[in-house]
Amino acid sequence: MNVRLLLLGLCAIVGCTSTKTTNTARTAREQLLISNAIDHSLAKIDFTALQDVKVFVDDKYLDCVDKGYLVGSIRHRALVNGATLAAKPEEADVVLEIRSGVVGTDHADAFLGTPEIVLPGMLTVPEVRLITRNNQSAMAKIGVVAYDARTRELLGAGGVSSSLSHDNNWYVLGVGPYQQGEIKSEVKRTTGRYPGQPYQELPATIAFQPPSSSQNPNRLQLTGEEQSPSDAPR
Repeated sequence: MNVRLLLLGLCAIVGCTSTKTTNTARTAREQLLISNAIDHSLAKIDFTALQDVKVFVDDKYLDCVDKGYLVGSIRHRALVNGATLAAKPEEADVVLEIRSGVVGTDHADAFLGTPEIVLPGMLTVPEVRLITRNNQSAMAKIGVVAYDARTRELLGAGGVSSSLSHDNNWYVLGVGPYQQGEIKSEVKRTTGRYPGQPYQELPATIAFQPPSSSQNPNRLQLTGEEQSPSDAPR
């Protein structure tokens, strides 16, 4: 009898767990699409002429989303090609002026099936989707012009570079997504770890070490390794 009561009591007990999740204002897919389009646009611009030249990147005419990524990518490509970045126009040999015509996304949905049909007599035939395609794309149109920082003389014709990035998701009878597009290729190429690829993990603990007498007394060192007894502060 007691066993039956215990079983009934266990059956009456109900467990409940809730987890709160949040999302960023912009999805990761959207940001990947835009940054991918920016990368492809900049890849078509030749920065080799900036080798051994002091360059000031002027972004006063640039007004778009992900402006920081765009400006940082241009600075990075200029440095890779041997340029030296100047903090002010008067310190530069060349001013690189950048602008944006388009940096944004579009979205389109399409399906193969039958739409919802309302019949007389309050009857409704539900929508049936056999094949569905969700397509989101991003476009970047970036203009660049270079001129002499002292004479304001135009250096080359400059121009505009445009690129388009896609993320297609297919669903067949509700099963999916089957993904296509540049985003799938970029994620697969950049997120994996290859055999022999170096990996450096940051320390999990933080400790401060005072400078030795031979170093600058006002300098503070930050290290994540354990201190030896001789290095520990007294």
